[in-house]
Amino acid sequence: MKPSSSAIDDLIAAERLPAEFRQTVDAYYVPLAARIIDLRRHMARPIVVGICGSQGSGKSTAAVFLKALLEAHANLNTAVLSLDDLYLSHETRQQLAAEAHPLLQTRGVPGTHDVALGCEVIEKLSTAAPDDVTRLPRFDKANDTVAPCEEWPAFKGRADVVIFEGWCVGARAQRADALINPINDLERMEDKDGRWRRYVNDKLAGEYVNLFSRLDYLVFLCAPGFDCVYDWRAKQERKLAEKVKPSDAAARVMNDAELRRFIMHYERLTRHIMDEMPGYADVVFNLDANQSIISIKMRLDA
Repeated sequence: MKPSSSAIDDLIAAERLPAEFRQTVDAYYVPLAARIIDLRRHMARPIVVGICGSQGSGKSTAAVFLKALLEAHANLNTAVLSLDDLYLSHETRQQLAAEAHPLLQTRGVPGTHDVALGCEVIEKLSTAAPDDVTRLPRFDKANDTVAPCEEWPAFKGRADVVIFEGWCVGARAQRADALINPINDLERMEDKDGRWRRYVNDKLAGEYVNLFSRLDYLVFLCAPGFDCVYDWRAKQERKLAEKVKPSDAAARVMNDAELRRFIMHYERLTRHIMDEMPGYADVVFNLDANQSIISIKMRLDA
């Protein structure tokens, strides 16, 4: 499968990526797209491709280029859904925090997503008639709330491929004994009895299984270590700062201390995913500290 040079180069420019990113597309995304095309042809039904990776690992970028390649070279109607767009609103999480645990007011971990909505959207995309329209959820991170439904993009018809990307997409729950000891200051100081981490793990072992069981193919963008996650997430925070009004930036963009505390919410499950997912993902892209893909491991039996 040979991508259109002009179309890919235009997309690279639109995504504000360096010109040399074309090498990444040719070496990694093109073979992955070819594998997905073969899988779709073999299964002869809509398929769901999961993309998992820590903050800043390039999940959304991978989804953008895969969608372009699948549509351009196999005419596959491709929808992209992000786990981040399934977050519960700030108000809903505040209520959850009051009822279950204060740490649940921070979005991100299992238990802070509208899982039922995710299942519903994937089902609609996979079964829609040609003239049906499916609204794809959008979450407004700058304002920490669900965007108005009328602002959700419309997807027409049935999706041949649904790309579902998110930091814990496809993750599996930890063993109960792995939850006993805290792994960072957040857990030591604010989850002394382990109630929050058990709640998160129970959600992952419960309703998230139903959501992730819809995956036909799982791609994992594997960071070289958890230490990289803070730097990558800090880059995302700077990009967010560019999108908000100067007068609002101080209220909506995290400072260093806030960001480090925020990352601690993700640390346990991120480390668990790094340890476990390479053993069951269909494709593993290994990244370096600069967020570049340096190698690929692809299961041939998938």
